[in-house]
Amino acid sequence: MLQGIRNASQHWLGKIVLTIIFALLIAGVGIFGVEEFFRGGSSNNVATVGSTPITAEQVRQAYQNQLQRYQAQLKRALTPDQARMLGLDRAVMSQLITEAALDQKTHDLGLGVPDASVIRAIHDEKSFQNAQGQFDPTLFYQTLQRAGLNENLFVREQRAVIARLQLAEAVSSDLHVPAAMREAVHRYSTERRSAAYLMLTPSVAGEIPAPTEDELKTWYEANKSGFRAPEFRAATLLVVDPEAMAKPEAITDADAKAAYELNKGRYGSPEKRTIQQIVFPDAAAADAARKAIEDGSKTFEAVAEERRTGGTDLTLGTLTKAELFDKVVADAAFALPEGGVSQPVQGRFGTVLLRVTKIEPGTVKPFEEVEGEIRKNLALSRARDAMETTRDAIEDQRAGAKPLADIATERGLKLVTVKAVDPQGKGPDGQRVADIPDPETTLPALFRAEIGGDNEPLRTKSGGYVWYDVTGIDAAHDKPLDEVRDGVKAGWTAAEIAKRLQAKGRELVEKLNGGATIEAVAQEVGVNTQEAQDLARNQAKDMLTADDVNLIFATPVGKAGTAAAGDSRAVFKVTAATMPAFVVDTQADKTITKNFQAALADDVLSQYISEVQKNAGVKIDQAALRRAIGGEY
Repeated sequence: MLQGIRNASQHWLGKIVLTIIFALLIAGVGIFGVEEFFRGGSSNNVATVGSTPITAEQVRQAYQNQLQRYQAQLKRALTPDQARMLGLDRAVMSQLITEAALDQKTHDLGLGVPDASVIRAIHDEKSFQNAQGQFDPTLFYQTLQRAGLNENLFVREQRAVIARLQLAEAVSSDLHVPAAMREAVHRYSTERRSAAYLMLTPSVAGEIPAPTEDELKTWYEANKSGFRAPEFRAATLLVVDPEAMAKPEAITDADAKAAYELNKGRYGSPEKRTIQQIVFPDAAAADAARKAIEDGSKTFEAVAEERRTGGTDLTLGTLTKAELFDKVVADAAFALPEGGVSQPVQGRFGTVLLRVTKIEPGTVKPFEEVEGEIRKNLALSRARDAMETTRDAIEDQRAGAKPLADIATERGLKLVTVKAVDPQGKGPDGQRVADIPDPETTLPALFRAEIGGDNEPLRTKSGGYVWYDVTGIDAAHDKPLDEVRDGVKAGWTAAEIAKRLQAKGRELVEKLNGGATIEAVAQEVGVNTQEAQDLARNQAKDMLTADDVNLIFATPVGKAGTAAAGDSRAVFKVTAATMPAFVVDTQADKTITKNFQAALADDVLSQYISEVQKNAGVKIDQAALRRAIGGEY
């Protein structure tokens, strides 16, 4: 984690969100289980850590930023309930409390970051540097503007993050991994074992008599949860989907051709040019070089060599006009003939001379070849534009208590009738119910709603809407014995077989530990013996499961054991254990050290942050938190 902190600190945006890493460190501490709660009050502070306040505006902004990140990842909007289920409110408060606790600690310790260090960090940030590696104020302000930050806020955050990072480094960097720990890890990861084993199959259990009614009832009562019917719901869904509403045939020829002319570049490949560039300190130097090239006294390559520009520095690449970041350079390069050298061009990063060494003409598909695609895209765009109008109109009809079926018929929309569906989207037959749009969003909403409830429409991934009415609820219940008798009988029989195999396995283990050979006990039960070599922890091999292998590692060499293996049972005897010697400072030892340094750093830093919070004291105003985030909790 500490390495991740260092990596994040190399980028300005990573520095701003660095506190999220600290929040993750203490996820197991359970912030809301150790802090003092109080309610009411009209303070603008949602929480305090020691004497450091966390304001409602901080909470609101952090919550909205986190919500937007989740929605961008999921590519759909989240309702307040869904956000709470994901724990966004707790994550945001953990982040802000951790940040405030560290700020409080840096203040208590008298740690400060001078202006010179902040300025140096900003100047060293690659995102704010031009092509020559120099800090560019214009680029700095433009980058902050795109991120929605002002200079004062960014500098303040930068100063705080630098101080927190220095504190974290001081607490958890360069930790020593004891040799005893490294050797233990070496032994655990490199030990290999061999075992002889046999498999007791269900046939070894012999004939299982039919269970009595009392035995069935007793087993059913003990395992009733395995025969529980989930809750099923019936519902009616009105689906408004842009693709379904799109009418390509309604697009006129004139509109389709106009769209084609406007976006010709999309229907083919644009012109590309291989462009070379030489950067000069000023326009005079560039003009002198241009004249030397023009009168033949120097070649373009010779000028480039004088300017120490070659290889990848000389050639920008084979690019389209849109791929060139600097518009002035792009215009000049795409105005040149092949082999032509430009006049001095004042680009964003200095004065340059350009040469085009190759031109790859663009191609455009004829209108007739892409007409269908254009009509479809235009129709879909118009359907999406009309979606909000359609939504408002349907909401008006819903407010007038008009049934979804009538609205669907009147507007020619898709109506989905679900007779029965469980929370996993399956019907009573165990098969997935078809036609439920965006089930990961729709199903939770269906199972939160009530019959006759006034439900808000759901937004779909495609930009449409789903209205829904719950028409029936079949609550979860235990299935009666008569309904699941066959399944209960099969379960009882399997349990009896396992019981007999377990008893037989223990009997054989006792014989093996008493001196009997594995071949003798295998012959007794009529099965073959097998050998397993080079067994590694947590890895299945041949007929042995990973659990079987781990039990072999838990058994001393020369001793026997038994373990379940699917519907069979393994009886084994450990025959050998090998392990390469532990040698200090080998590559393997260095790898262990590196891995466990990070783990130790995580543990130490996590405990330190937890102790800082405990000593500082954390108070949260739950009423203020609800007001800041919105909704009831």
